[in-house]
Order: sequence, then structure tokens, then C-alpha cells
Amino acid sequence: MTKQDFIQRVSQKSGLSARDAGKAVDAFMETVTETLKAGDTVNFTGFGKFSPSARAARQGVNPRTGERVQIAATTVPKFSAGSQLKAALKS
Repeated sequence: MTKQDFIQRVSQKSGLSARDAGKAVDAFMETVTETLKAGDTVNFTGFGKFSPSARAARQGVNPRTGERVQIAATTVPKFSAGSQLKAALKS
């Protein structure tokens, strides 16, 4: 599903125009991004939790040359599914 497909579905389910649904989806994505950049989590009870996760620096290997390279530490987004989402996928 592409972003446009998602916006279309939100528009159909909510009764919003496609333009308003697009603005809502963009606002949601911006808000989650800003919150994660600030180091906080976004928790939707039953659905899941978005959180920033620290990834430590590590050694890697260039597959082409076999040379060892240092991979810098970074922060990555993480999503943990909630119980209701897991249950909906099981049935």
C-alpha cells in the first residue's frame, strides 16, 4: 500500500475529502517524526508504540573488498505492536 492508497482509505473511512485526509496523514507523520527526534515515544494503547532506539557503533565488513569499516552509532525508529493489533492479525 502506497501513501496515496493509504490517504484514499482514510478519506473513505472518515468521510474527509482526499485533500483533508492527506493533510491529516502528513500531520500524523510529522508529529511522530518530531516526537521521536526529541527522544520521546508515541504510544497508542492497543495499537502499538513508536520509540527511538539507540544503535551502538560497530565493526562492519565491506562485502566487495573484505575491508573492515567502522559503522557509527545512530538512533533508529522502532515500532512495537500492541495486543489488539497482534490479536487482529491472528484471526
